Amino acid sequence: MTPLPRYEDDSAVQPPYLWPDYRSTLLRAPSRPLVPLRQSLTEITGPLLGTDAVAPGDADLTTGHTGEPLGQRIIVSGRVLDSSGRPVPHTLVEVWQANASGRYRHDLDRHPAPLDPNFTGAGRTLTDAQGHYRFVTVKPGCYPWKNHHNAWRPAHIHFSLFGQAFTQRLVTQMYFPGDPLFDTDPVYASVPETARRRMIAAFDLDATVPERALGYRFDIVLRGPRASIFEDDAA
Repeated sequence: MTPLPRYEDDSAVQPPYLWPDYRSTLLRAPSRPLVPLRQSLTEITGPLLGTDAVAPGDADLTTGHTGEPLGQRIIVSGRVLDSSGRPVPHTLVEVWQANASGRYRHDLDRHPAPLDPNFTGAGRTLTDAQGHYRFVTVKPGCYPWKNHHNAWRPAHIHFSLFGQAFTQRLVTQMYFPGDPLFDTDPVYASVPETARRRMIAAFDLDATVPERALGYRFDIVLRGPRASIFEDDAA
C-alpha cells in the first residue's frame, strides 16, 4: 500500500493540541493518535472558488454601509509565500475580526461593547500573480473572553487561506506590535516562543495612506519543498 502524503508535525513552531491554560483545548484536543484519512478525488479537486466570486470591494471592510465605521482605519497588506520564498498566486485570503470596541457581529458574542452599524467585520480577496494581498479595515479592539480571571484577548485579525481545493486550508491570527496583553494570552503563549514573532504584523509606513489609514505588513509563509504531490502535479 502506498503511504499517504501528509504534513509532518513541526513541534518547534506549532502549538500543541492540548494547552491547559487555553481551556478550550481541554475539550477539543485529541486524546488518541491521529489517523490520516485518504482523500477522495472530490475532496481534492472541488469545489473550487472562481475568481468571479470575489469582488474588488470585498477587501475593503470600511465600505458597504451608509456611514464610516468607528475606530482607527488601517491597511493590512503582505504576500503569501511558500517556504522557499516563491509567491503563491490566486489564493483566497479571508479575514474576520471584532470591531473597534472589541465586539464581533455574532449572536454568541455577549461582550457588552457597542456594535457598529457600519462595520460587519469580514472580508476576502485573492492574491495577485506575485502573492500580494491587501485589506482596508479598522484596528480591532481587545475583548474579555472568560478563559481565566481578568482574561482579555490581544487585538487580532483572523486569517483563513484556501489552496487549490477547500480541503487545503490554513487558519491563523495576526497580532499588532507592542500589545501589552501578549504575555497574559494563552492562545499566543501556546505557540513556541521562537515562532511567536511570525504572528505579529510589522508597522509599514510605506503602506500608510496619508490622512487616512496606518499600514501594517503581514506576510504569510506556506509550505514549499514539502508540498503535497497534488500541488506538485498541478504546478
